[in-house]
Amino acid sequence: QVRLVESGGGLVQAGGSLRLSCAASLSFFSVYTMGWYRQPPGEERELVATITRGGSTNYVDSVKGRFTISRDHAKKMVYLQMNSLKPEDTAVYYCNARYNGDFWGQGTQVTVSS
Repeated sequence: QVRLVESGGGLVQAGGSLRLSCAASLSFFSVYTMGWYRQPPGEERELVATITRGGSTNYVDSVKGRFTISRDHAKKMVYLQMNSLKPEDTAVYYCNARYNGDFWGQGTQVTVSS
């Protein structure tokens, strides 16, 4: 059974930082491409960042230079370090695991006040 559990969301002022964590109960965790997506209020879910089994990363342009995705294979964890947060980063953030299909966590709310 696949389970992804996000944590670390909250309320932060613009310019602040948050670190999101995703605990993955996945067999063969290392083969999955892991990612973070977000869904702003009233909008569709969008890609934020991904990291492959080999550590290659990809970011949406709006977060480049501010967010960093990382993974710990031994702990089966994925992280999203978010710095210089902006009000437009406000969204529900979802952890994603992709390998022959997609798996999703329940999401964690990030609210950035101006």
